[in-house]
Amino acid sequence: MPELPEVETVRRGLVSLVTGKTIAKVDVYWPRMIEFPEVETFNRQLVGETIETVTRRGKYLIFEFTHYEMVSHLRMEGKYEFFKEATPLDKHSHVRFIFTDGTELIYHDVRKFGRMALLQKGTAKEYKGLSQLGPEPTEEDFELNQFAKNLGKAKTMIKPLLLNQKIVAGLGNIYVDEVLWLAKIHPERPANTLKPKEVAELREAIIEVIAKAKEAGGTTIRTYLNALGEAGHFQQELHVYGQTGTPCPRCGTPIIKIKAAQRGTHLCPHCQKLNESKG
Repeated sequence: MPELPEVETVRRGLVSLVTGKTIAKVDVYWPRMIEFPEVETFNRQLVGETIETVTRRGKYLIFEFTHYEMVSHLRMEGKYEFFKEATPLDKHSHVRFIFTDGTELIYHDVRKFGRMALLQKGTAKEYKGLSQLGPEPTEEDFELNQFAKNLGKAKTMIKPLLLNQKIVAGLGNIYVDEVLWLAKIHPERPANTLKPKEVAELREAIIEVIAKAKEAGGTTIRTYLNALGEAGHFQQELHVYGQTGTPCPRCGTPIIKIKAAQRGTHLCPHCQKLNESKG
């Protein structure tokens, strides 16, 4: 599943491939992909539009056209592929953008979970998925005091809280496991039991892990490729995710896998002890 670093890598690839291109035609082969407007209107409104840039918010891509913004959520296995000429479609090709210069951008999605919405320019931030997102996991946007307040009010386990996107945007299963290992916090700790020092260290771990993953082009699990057809290589730096039975890089204790909030969760039982005493 593409998480924030993978989506950022896709964004960078798209910027290099399709910025400045004008749409001549749009074909939608799976209408449910288009949340808004109706497919015929979606296709018609995009004709003649030029892609000015592609931005990102959390795990969402935002294509900025001349008069519109298209929000694209890749969900589980969605991906864009760019072709320099007309290309035969396969059964997983669901949306095709044909440009005036003959090149094409095709959206593939094995599970058909991805969604697109075309909105008036400047209104993407009001889209239901974007309006509820927490801050980006960066030094500039991710403010410690607000993070501490949010955790202090939450009795839920820290892992699902970080996954819900409202506290901080863009974290998925892989990176939450890595972040909690780096911060030495058990995934099942109630959020409001974290001490101020732990909250600060958790924030720094989130920023560090996501920054490193973005630099590495993301993590490739199974067959996920970015918009340039390249695999990310952050999986070579994973400390706990998918490492069940291997020694913890910090203490040597074998990594274990548990279920936390119905999600497969990797941790070091020595470094990440479950301590629920509120400090």
